[in-house]
Amino acid sequence: MTTLDRTRYLRRRVTNAIILGVSLFTVAFALFFLAWILWTLFSNGLGHVTTKVFTQMTPPPGSSGGLLNAIAGSLYMVLMATLIGTPVGVLAGTYLAEFGRAGWLAPTTRFVNDILLSAPSIVIGLFVYEGVVHRMGHFSGWAGALALALIVLPVVVRTTENMLQLVPNSLREAAAALGAPQWKVVIMVSYRAARAGMLTGVLLAVARISGETAPLLFTALNNQFWSNDLNGPMASLAAIIFQFAMSPYEDWHHLAWAGALLITLFVLGLNILARSIFKKSEAGH
Repeated sequence: MTTLDRTRYLRRRVTNAIILGVSLFTVAFALFFLAWILWTLFSNGLGHVTTKVFTQMTPPPGSSGGLLNAIAGSLYMVLMATLIGTPVGVLAGTYLAEFGRAGWLAPTTRFVNDILLSAPSIVIGLFVYEGVVHRMGHFSGWAGALALALIVLPVVVRTTENMLQLVPNSLREAAAALGAPQWKVVIMVSYRAARAGMLTGVLLAVARISGETAPLLFTALNNQFWSNDLNGPMASLAAIIFQFAMSPYEDWHHLAWAGALLITLFVLGLNILARSIFKKSEAGH
């Protein structure tokens, strides 16, 4: 090895060590703040997660209570948003991956979907407020579910398209060679091969909307009482956390910490479930 080669080798080793050190530092930096946030949530919220949180309504200041109506309202709106956004997203992603490989409509749809995917949630809330709440003349759970569905939609579209594009064309060609029409190839072959990844995308979309606050403040607003009527204002866990955390009452602060911990655990559980399903599908292939 010549002197020039040794110099180049040493320079590469030094560069590699520097990049590796910077990478490890940034990872440690991010993990430190993540651990700090989780520790703060658990230390402030775990002691206040009692049976009352799941069995009693949100209380007035100075009295005990829970978050039952807020939890139920969040579940209602997240469920309706998922039921609205998932079928539309799956069908749109299927068109992009299976039918829209030529022409102008597919690139335009991808462009619009990318804009919607990166749009701030507060903008979506304002859009639904102007288009639904203002015209109806009142806040409603349906408006909140629609705002959340618009957040679910682009995530499901992108995930569905990507998962279907990973399905080998040889499977489609084999099914077509047996005489199967294209719609049956999509349902019986493409969907079966990509169902784990598509389900992962839906779970990630649900995890994303579970903690959204801004769209619900403009659409569903809030409700201190129990309500399963989506035509009127509806409580949500995120809105209650915002209201209670900004209040001067210590008992409300305790419930806000408990609610924040519940949302965090729910989102964490959905992410773990989604990743485990995706890893199982990869292992199966």
